[in-house]
Amino acid sequence: MRTRKLAVVGGFEFTPDVHSDHRGLFFSPLQDEAFVAAVGHRFPVAQTNHSKSAKGVLRGLHFTATPPGQAKYVYCARGKALDAVVDIRVGSPTFGQWDMVTLDSESFRAVYIPDGLAHAFLALEDDTVMSYLVSSAYQAELEHAIDPLDPEIGLPWPNHVEFRLSARDTIAPRLAEAEAQGLLPKYADCLPAGPPAAPAVHPDQSEVRTRD
Repeated sequence: MRTRKLAVVGGFEFTPDVHSDHRGLFFSPLQDEAFVAAVGHRFPVAQTNHSKSAKGVLRGLHFTATPPGQAKYVYCARGKALDAVVDIRVGSPTFGQWDMVTLDSESFRAVYIPDGLAHAFLALEDDTVMSYLVSSAYQAELEHAIDPLDPEIGLPWPNHVEFRLSARDTIAPRLAEAEAQGLLPKYADCLPAGPPAAPAVHPDQSEVRTRD
């Protein structure tokens, strides 16, 4: 598992080893040891989500009110997408900055999005399937959106794609408007509390096998 820090504080990219043979392939998108080594704590999975999108579908920028917040671990199980992460945490040293990662069903790289970051992706192929691990259950009243085409953020979406947005995302406020409305999370409220948890221990196994 290879890791890379994103341009926003607390965000990471993870690229697993993909094992292929005549049967197909196998990979492990989330690996506890690598995640803890990079992030400093374990990922608390509370729910898994799955979406399928046609080419041109742009979902986001979405975030959850903090507290309680919601962290995400996202990868592309099928197809190809541009995945964007924007720091909207008021007081963050990287406030307003973003990073973008190509997620696809060849590299199977994943993106970790901690509390307080806004997330969006653009499907570049039909039937693009995105898989999410999230740290809290969905609560509609806590979910917010920011205009993914906000020129002040300046995400470099490709200009040859005809965007397909939901009604909610079409009318979402720009970043400055959301800040003025008091919707944005505060950086201090998004920091993890307590010491990092150790990886799981397997006392009866000298080697933990993950590949069939």
